[in-house]
Amino acid sequence: MPRATPHAWFSSPADAATRLEATGYLTDRTTATTAHLAGALEKPLLIEGPAGVGKTELAKAVAKATGAELVRLQCYEGLDEARALYEWNYKKQLLRIQAAGSQEWSSTHDDIFTEEFLLTRPLLTAIRRAEPTVLLIDEVDKTDVEVEGLLLEVLSDFQVTIPELGTLAAVRRPFVVLTSNATRELSEAVKRRCLYLYLDYPDAERERDIVLSQVPGIDDRIAGQLVDMVGRMRDLDLKKSPSIAETIDWARTLIALEINDLDEAAVESTLGVVLKHASDHARAVRELKLRR
Repeated sequence: MPRATPHAWFSSPADAATRLEATGYLTDRTTATTAHLAGALEKPLLIEGPAGVGKTELAKAVAKATGAELVRLQCYEGLDEARALYEWNYKKQLLRIQAAGSQEWSSTHDDIFTEEFLLTRPLLTAIRRAEPTVLLIDEVDKTDVEVEGLLLEVLSDFQVTIPELGTLAAVRRPFVVLTSNATRELSEAVKRRCLYLYLDYPDAERERDIVLSQVPGIDDRIAGQLVDMVGRMRDLDLKKSPSIAETIDWARTLIALEINDLDEAAVESTLGVVLKHASDHARAVRELKLRR
């Protein structure tokens, strides 16, 4: 099948920043530039950083800003080819074999390894789509090292080889985003095929802007108090630091409870919105000198 005309993802870094911001995703200069380059060069984008800094949300924002469909492969320990690429519909194949009766096995074999019996999974689905597609390979560091081998052909040549059907090349190259919380080091082979972006927690000013844009009705002063408190928590040695999403949840909580001042009592009574471990609660109360 001939390859479709490449999709114009973003015309420039400024265009990327403007269109991503229109979806509610506020970028910095580096992020906007890298997103633009990933589309222009048709290179996969590997994003590393702590959990909850907006890595997955960036892929969603690119899909929303460009009108593309998002295809997501959620990675986990034990993920295999049958869940990532494709598998054969064994039940349907068995029925065909039973219905074949006296037909020669060679003919039956050829019948059951055709498109009709193929179940596509996220990687193959994204490769075969003719429409603009964002392929999100989320938390790739949670997979086994062997799975990275499955990814190499997709990331370098945008194709998948199925022994019974041959090599299936992308009709239209997807915009590929891999995210990693860096719980293990990815192979150099994967990194070599990708552009790299490290996302950290935003500075206070940008996080306050994110809160103001995502939480209608939040007062600018209390948004500043909230972001300052979250920043102080992130400086502590916690098991899990508050994510941006949890900062937004906290702001919505204050709105729901009609809290107009983030004093010690307000922080303590709503601490469970941002800290999800008892040891983190105890450390925050002790080191931020919240009352008990």
